[in-house]
Amino acid sequence: MRRSFLNYNQDMGKFSLYNIPLRSLPEGKHEFKYDLDKSFFVLIDDGTAEVKKGDLKVVISLKKTSATFELNFDIAGSVQVPCDRCLDDISMDVDTKNKLIVKFGKEYSEESDEIVIIPEDDGEINIAWFLYEFIVLSLPAKKIHPSGTCNKAMSSKLNKHRARSADDEDDQDEDADDISIDDDSSYSDPRWDSLKDISVDED
Repeated sequence: MRRSFLNYNQDMGKFSLYNIPLRSLPEGKHEFKYDLDKSFFVLIDDGTAEVKKGDLKVVISLKKTSATFELNFDIAGSVQVPCDRCLDDISMDVDTKNKLIVKFGKEYSEESDEIVIIPEDDGEINIAWFLYEFIVLSLPAKKIHPSGTCNKAMSSKLNKHRARSADDEDDQDEDADDISIDDDSSYSDPRWDSLKDISVDED
C-alpha cells in the first residue's frame, strides 16, 4: 500500500508540516503532536485515497540513539469513509499504535514494514504518508453502517445491479425494504435430486 517514495518526494513541499528533523535532534526522547483534520486528507488525496475526512490526534514518541530513531505513533479519533453497502459516508473510530524504526543510509529503502532507511544527506523524514497508512490499515475490511441505517434507496439500486451470491446475502441489510426472504418449504437441495429416482427395495 505504501506510496513510492520517489513519487511521494515530489510532493514533499506541501507536507513540510510533517517533517521531523532527525539529524538535528539530540540523543534521548522527544515528543511531537499533530491534529489531523479534513485539510490533511485533502493534501494526501491523490485520487485514490480511501479516507477523505477525519478528526484525529497524533502523539509521536521518538527515541534517538547513536544508530537509530525509534518512533512510536499513537493515533486516536475518527474518520469518514464511504459505506461499502450504500456509499454514504460512515464515521469510524480510529485508535491505533504503530512503530517505525528509522536509520540513515545512502538512499531511501524499506527493510520491512517497520524499518525504513532514509538518505543521511536529507537528515529528516516526512511522516505524512505513514500517518495516513497507519489510519487506513487500522480500519476493518468491511465498512458498513449498523443494520437498518444504510441509505435504503441506494442499497436497493446497488442490489439490483450486482451479481447475487451467498456472500452478498451476509452483507445485505436485514431490514432493507427491497430484500425479502421467503420460507419455501418446497425447496430442495439440487445435490440430492439425483437420488430421487433410486428405488429402495424393502425387505
